[in-house]
Order: sequence, then C-alpha cells, then structure tokens
Amino acid sequence: MEPKPPMPEAPLVPSYTVSLPVEGMTCASCAGRVERALGKVPGVLSASVNLASETATVSGTARPADLAAAIRAAGYQVPEQLRTLGIEGMTCASCAGRVERALAKVPGVLSVAVNLASDQATVRMLAGVEDAALAAALSRAGYALATAPDGSAAAEEEAAAKLARQRRDLVLAGLLAAPFLIGMAGMPFGQDWLPNGWLQLALAIPVQFWFGARFFRAGWAALRNRTGNMDLLVSIGTLSAFSMSVWLLIRHGGGHAHALYFEAAVVVIFFVMLGKYLEARAKRGTGAAIRALLDLRPRTARRLDAEGREHEIPAAALALGDRVVVRPGERIPVDAVIEDGEAGIDESALTGESRPVEKRPGDRAATGTVVLDGRLVLRATAIGADTTLARVAAMVAAAQASRAPVQKLVDRVSTIFVPVVIAIAAATLIGWLLAGAGFEAALLNAVAVLVIACPCALGLATPAAIMAGTGAAARAGILIRDAEAIERAQGISLVAFDKTGTLTEGKPRLASLHPAEGIDPGEALSQAAALQSGSEHPLARAVLTAFGATPEPAQAFRALPGRGVEGLVAGRRLALGSPRLLAESGADPGVLATTAQAEAAQGRSIAWLIDPAAPRVLALLSFEDAPRPGATAAIAALKRLGVGVAMLSGDNRAAAVEAASRIGIDRVEAEVLPQDKAGHVAAWRREGQRVAMVGDGVNDAPALAAADLGIAMGTGTDVAMAAAGVTLMRGDPGLVPATLDITRRTYRKLKENLSWAFGYNLLGIPLAAAGWLSPPVAGAAMALSSVSVVANALLLARWKPEAQPPRPSGPAA
Repeated sequence: MEPKPPMPEAPLVPSYTVSLPVEGMTCASCAGRVERALGKVPGVLSASVNLASETATVSGTARPADLAAAIRAAGYQVPEQLRTLGIEGMTCASCAGRVERALAKVPGVLSVAVNLASDQATVRMLAGVEDAALAAALSRAGYALATAPDGSAAAEEEAAAKLARQRRDLVLAGLLAAPFLIGMAGMPFGQDWLPNGWLQLALAIPVQFWFGARFFRAGWAALRNRTGNMDLLVSIGTLSAFSMSVWLLIRHGGGHAHALYFEAAVVVIFFVMLGKYLEARAKRGTGAAIRALLDLRPRTARRLDAEGREHEIPAAALALGDRVVVRPGERIPVDAVIEDGEAGIDESALTGESRPVEKRPGDRAATGTVVLDGRLVLRATAIGADTTLARVAAMVAAAQASRAPVQKLVDRVSTIFVPVVIAIAAATLIGWLLAGAGFEAALLNAVAVLVIACPCALGLATPAAIMAGTGAAARAGILIRDAEAIERAQGISLVAFDKTGTLTEGKPRLASLHPAEGIDPGEALSQAAALQSGSEHPLARAVLTAFGATPEPAQAFRALPGRGVEGLVAGRRLALGSPRLLAESGADPGVLATTAQAEAAQGRSIAWLIDPAAPRVLALLSFEDAPRPGATAAIAALKRLGVGVAMLSGDNRAAAVEAASRIGIDRVEAEVLPQDKAGHVAAWRREGQRVAMVGDGVNDAPALAAADLGIAMGTGTDVAMAAAGVTLMRGDPGLVPATLDITRRTYRKLKENLSWAFGYNLLGIPLAAAGWLSPPVAGAAMALSSVSVVANALLLARWKPEAQPPRPSGPAA
C-alpha cells in the first residue's frame, strides 16, 4: 500500500506535560523499559510510567509523535484516534493555517489538517485527548469547536439555521446599503443621489458596528495571535473609510454628502456579506454527496423476535444476528444476508447502478438500498460504522478532507499574504501622498488595496474542487481515497487489467472435459472435483458445480501457487493445474495437445488432470468465463482518452490473446504468476509509462500498490481495496475510463481555481494601488472571487460517466 503524505507535524512548543496511554505492558520490567525509551528522546526532561493505569507521563519539549515512536520502538503500542472536528469562525486560508497551528500545540496531538471548504479539521492524536483541550486551543486562537457532530441531524439543523441567519442579516444590511448603492449609480452621470451626510452616518453605524462586528472580532483575534486574515483587512479598510467620513462630516457639515465616503465602508461590508452568504450556500453544495449518503440510513427497522412477531425499533438498536423484515418501498436498515424472499433491489444511490438487482436467499444486501418488490427477511451481518454505507461515507469524507500536494504552496503563501497586503496598502498610502495626491484620495486607494485582497479564494481553490470532484465520483460509484490519488491519476498512459473477475465475470464454467484414451469421463470429473474440494479458486467452483454433488475430499491436499493443486484421491496422488504444471510433471499430452490448442483458440482456460507418478495425462479440462457486459465499450473509451490498455492473465498465451482480442485489447502478458504481476507493473513504469492497475483479488494487491494508481473492483476483496487509490463500487469496467475522466476534470478545476485565485490577486491589487478601483468596486470583486472559485468547482456536480451499453440485471453473486 502506498504511504499517504503525512499531515503537518505538530511544531515544537514550550515545555509541557503529557500523558500517553501505553498498551502491552505486563510487569515492572515493561514499565522500566518504556521509561528508559522515553528518557532517550531529545527534549524529554522527565518520564514516569504507571503500570496500573497503563500511562506514561512525560515533561519536556519533545513532540508527542516522537514519544509515541519511541514507545513503539520499545515493543509497545500507543493507541491513537483520528477525529474530524467541525470548526466555526474560519473565513480564509490564513484562518485555516492558524487553526492548524493552534490544534497542533495541544499536548497529545500528532498531526492536523484543516479543510476550509468543509470547515473541518482532521486531527490525529493520542487516545485520551479531551475535546475541552481542543476547544480551549481553538478559543484562544479566536475560533470555536462545532457543538454537533458533522453529518448528524443536529449538525444539519445548525447549518441550516446559520444560513438562515446569514440571509436575514444580508437582507437587513442590503436595505441599509440601498441608498448608497442608488447614490453610486448616479455618480457616472454626474448626479448626486446620496442622502444627507447625517443620514449617511445613521445608516452606516449599524452596518459598520453591528453587521461588521463579526469582522472586527475575528480580525482582533488574529491580531492578538500576531497573524492576519481577511477579517483584519476588511476591518482596517472599512474603519479607515468610516473614520475619515466622520471626520469630514464633522469638519464640513452634513450638506457635503458627495464629499463623504461612508459608501466605501457600507457597500464593502454588504458585498463581503453577500459573498460569504453565496460562498456558504455553494460550500454546502460541495458536501452534498456525504449528506445524500447519510440520508440513506433508515431511522427505524422491523425486528423479528423468536416467535416471528414484528417490533418497530430504532435502526441504531439492531444487533448482529438480528432478523429484520423489509417491505416494498422501504430501505434496508443494516448490511444483511437474505434468509427468505426474493426481490429486486435498487442499489443506485450506493453503487451508481441504475438497473434493479435481483436478490434471492443467500445473497447479500447493503444498508440504504431500496426493496422494490417482494418482502424480505434478512439477518444482520454488519451494523453501525461497519456497514458498507458507513464505510463508503467515511471514505468519501476522508477524501474530501484530504489535502492535495499542491496545497503546500497555498499554505506557504497564506502565511505571509495578509502582512504583505497591509505593507502594500501602507506603501500605496505613502506613495500617493508623496505623488502630491490629497490624503482622502491616498487613503481610498489604500482601502481599495485592503478590501480587494482575497485570501479566501486561495484557501477554497483546492478543497472546493476536491470536495466537488470526489462527491460527483461517489454518486457514480467511484470512491477516490484521497487528493493524492487524484494527482497520481494525471498522465496515466497505460491501464493494466487483471483478467479474471475484472474484465470477465469471474464465474467460469466447465466448458468441456476431454479424457485421455482409456479414461472414463465421469471418473476423471470425480477425481478433479475431489482435488478441488479444498480450493477457493474460481475454477474450483466451476468443477464442483459441474460435478453436481459433494465429492470425497482429497487427502494430503496441497496448493501449488500459480500452478494448481495436488492430493491423494482414493490413495492415488493426482494433480490438477495449468500448462506450467504439465510441463513440470513431464507427462506427454499426446493427441490432447491439439485439442488444447483448439480450446485455447476459443479463449478458454486450460487445466490438466495428471498422474505425476506415471507421469501420465488423465484428462484435459477447459473453462469459459464470459466477458463482463460493457468490457468492450470500456476498452474503446480508454483508447478515446488516449490511454493504452494491457491485460495480465495466468492463462496460456493462445487463450489469453483470444480473450483479449474479443474485447479490443492487443497488449497481453500471459502465463503470469500471481506474485509476478507487480513485476510487470514495475517494468512498464521503468519504460516510462504511468500505469493504472485494475484488479479485484488478494493476489492483485501487490500490483495495485506498485502502480501509479491502483483501481480495485468493489466486487473484490478488502485487501485489494486497501491497496488501491480508487475503489469501484460495482464490477463495471466502464467505471475505469470514468475514473480517469473525473480525476482529470477535478484536477483541471483545481488548477483553474488556483490560477484564478492567484491571478485575481496579482491583477487586482496593482489596479487598486494604481487608483483604478474604488473601495466598493474592490469589495464587490473580492466577494466575487471566492464565490466564483466555489461555483467553478460545483460545475463538477453535473458530471456523469459516459453512457455504457445496457447491462442485464440478474441475481447477485
């Protein structure tokens, strides 16, 4: 599995004391070993270990991450937890950086990553770190910990109420700003439509000190922490314009309405509020994918008791093994196996599959999917956080909270952005004064510089694109693990498919059995079934299905990796396996060699039943595995994207080439052992290819990890999914080109957003400093910049995978 890029480490802080939970200590010697290990860490002043409470108390300046590493190196464990916290009060990239630094200073916090677009912080910390400590650190920095867990009903209500308050305040501020906007509309025509100066003051005071108070509080908190943010820029700019207007009003009287600049303060605050409101609405749109997933959870369930009576209970109260009843039109409350009934199930919200999937007893059903017809009785196999729905939601949330590598540049810029802008504004003021302009004109130009600068757009550019892109992908059944996977997907030049279960259905059937001369076909099939009774290989299931009964298992069974199996059948050692096993045995296939070639020419997999002691071939077996519907269209779509396609197969070359040619693949690596797949991927990379590997099995995991991008079919194993950067929620090859398409579009939006954010500031600040933009126009432009970045990212929400040929519905595997 490719390591993820580490989140920023907590910086060194003044001497502090931290308690670390330690697991694995059994005696006083263990405690002493941990103490000595901690004492060797640079920066540790004292360390004591309490065996009874299983804690280590350390004083000094060493980082908690270093302390935890020392304990692990000594052979013990330090429990960690990963928390996602809602943060209130962030407005720009500078805020995100300040929250990160504040949380990183809390003893026990190992690393922090903040996402401005979702108003969340992902914190990796030692078990036992209390929310109170995190909340206190945030409060000192001028922010607050959200009171409701993200994704909960309370959090949704709180977010909706907050948006409603923003809308109400915006309307009231707009009413107060309307006379100024009307007055500004007359200025280009030489008309003085502004109200009396004293009335301007009366209208400006509530806007400046009531609606603008939020900017002053946040700006003051930033100043207290010796940093800066957007709120500080808005506060300095509007207060400067307001103060100058009050001074001019007192000096000249209320009749000189046109000589005042209250509109510079009032209209800027109004436009910033408008921008923040539109931004908040747009940001909710980027998080719609997770909310939609969480909304799939039914709140109640019908549980069957031992007598078969139904009881309606909260779905959260269900336990493993509980039997539940689901009727047509209802959502399934837990992951479960069907015990009774047949029904079509709509899995579209979870997998993106638009056609109903027919389910019958023994099939599995996932939480949140809808029963369309029929009554089902199911037994719970996974509940709560262990359900497919919960794991998908967690994976999407993790992807949306992840940071793209390019974000490091934004972080560096945001730390110096506000001080640099204030310096430019001061230089603008001084420069215009030295050039002979009046104080009023010089100050207005400096105010324009302050209010047009927008760290918000910088902070939103990357996370907004990632949230929108991963959300759109999730709706189509594509789960992208993190932002790094999006970046790794760029420039993919070759997609390599494992054949079985990826390009094919993974449900081979025995197509033919050709016995050697003098061998009874029924006896040969019985012997093959006995050998395969201990195997989990798909071909083993095909043999057992063809045999149609339960065979007497082979004794002394042994799997031969990449070649086949062997064992004692009725006291006789036999083997069943690939052409490689035949070659090793030295047995002569005789006339069956020609038959094998004919079978391989039809794309069938070949297996030989052998008596190694003779050595003698007993029978030739051929297997057929139908291509997945849409495989041919998927290969064509990849080629249209300019991507090469290859197939890895354990089959002999003739069969592999024939199977590949049927679906449009002309690059084939045949007779590949499972352990050699990663080597082929590495060889392609050495040739200069950027490789995406698509697989579904345990033996695909090394190849998935070795590729530039691993793509795991959701029909496969957890091991394969853990090694992959992308997981496909259904076994549809058409999702592979769709993955490359959405990752390319997301990365393009990310670059567009960053270009806009940097370009806007690089162009807007000089124009404001040159006196070509008034403060109200600068404020409107600043509001527009952050809104446009989020709105541009939201265009990804309209993305859908390229239409594939219809897939027939059928029973689940």
